[in-house]
Amino acid sequence: MISRKWRVLGTLAVAELFAMSLWFSASAVAPQLATAWGLAPEQAGLLTTTVQLGFVVGALASAALTLSDVLPPRYLLAGSALVGAAATVALATVVTTPTAALTLRFVTGVALAGVYPPGMKLVAGWFREERGLAIGTLIGALTVGSALPHLLRAVGGIDRPRLVLLGAAALATVGGVVVLRVRPGPYQSPAAPFDPAAVRRILRDPPTLLANTGYFGHMWELYAVWTWIPLFLALAYDASDHPLATPEAAALTAFGAIAIGGVGALVAGRAADIWGRTTITAASMVLSGLASLLAGLVFGASPLVVVPFVLGWGFVIVADSAQFSAAVTELADSSYVGTALTLQTAFGFLLTVVSIQLTPVVADAVGWQWAFAPLAVGPVVGTLAMWRLRGRPEAVKLAGGRG
Repeated sequence: MISRKWRVLGTLAVAELFAMSLWFSASAVAPQLATAWGLAPEQAGLLTTTVQLGFVVGALASAALTLSDVLPPRYLLAGSALVGAAATVALATVVTTPTAALTLRFVTGVALAGVYPPGMKLVAGWFREERGLAIGTLIGALTVGSALPHLLRAVGGIDRPRLVLLGAAALATVGGVVVLRVRPGPYQSPAAPFDPAAVRRILRDPPTLLANTGYFGHMWELYAVWTWIPLFLALAYDASDHPLATPEAAALTAFGAIAIGGVGALVAGRAADIWGRTTITAASMVLSGLASLLAGLVFGASPLVVVPFVLGWGFVIVADSAQFSAAVTELADSSYVGTALTLQTAFGFLLTVVSIQLTPVVADAVGWQWAFAPLAVGPVVGTLAMWRLRGRPEAVKLAGGRG
């Protein structure tokens, strides 16, 4: 019989998978929405950037108020998913101007700040051993959920943006209801008192800071690739004369490139529990950074070349993500784990705003085939941070003492 903690993990994974489909719901159909709302092509990235900014604002507010540690996380997660779903329904049905559209995307980002970190805290409350695998499973579900709009677009029709938006909103609503079944686990700290000084203590803790620096390097690359890989693939397939290089195939490839990261998160989670978090995160960042540098070599090639490359890239680019969060749950003050996770994601997503907006600027200068090359800087910085963390005495707290 499956133990209760694994059933809880399954429930949380489903809730996160469905709720996080809101993230790229507008980005997946950005060209159609940009036309409808009068956005210039270079402004299409704002459909993702405003979500990132909303997430940062929501996460910083949540951290300042220590909401993830004061409120029951399942209620915070459920309510946030429903708010995000409502904003996406409004986006699909009543919006006619760019200002209104971007405002609703901002609100969606604020809501998602109440979905992601509380979910990780709930998982940490059920798992002490195998925590890397458990949080990896959650991040894997989040990754597949982020890719779902591209699948909805490929299956439901390339030029039907309303269907993609309403489909994502429906999934998020189901996710918000499902998570209400989850009860706090045996390792979850009781509700903590409101303590603004907790934020200062977390930010000044050296090992937690190193884990966060690794995460920041990872995030510099991740969301810029996730945001622009659909356009990169569309242009790469358009430059190819292979009969399989169609717009529908590009959309499916984009879905696969993001969704396969769910498998990567699972594999890396198990590996990190065995060999250590710093080892697995460093290896993942080295491989993903190399892919960012080499992506231009497959631009315009046959899909038979492009697909394996981007699937491999997608596998490693998010494989390490959960392990930075798992490291924070092991290093930070146990009473304020939710706040520590929220701070980590807030600053990480703030950094993504820069890399997302920088990528098309680079593309204008050197072409889309080499637009991802500057993103390799993030994995370099992140890898160095994790190797420094490995050398600190606090590393014995990570993954059963294996660093």
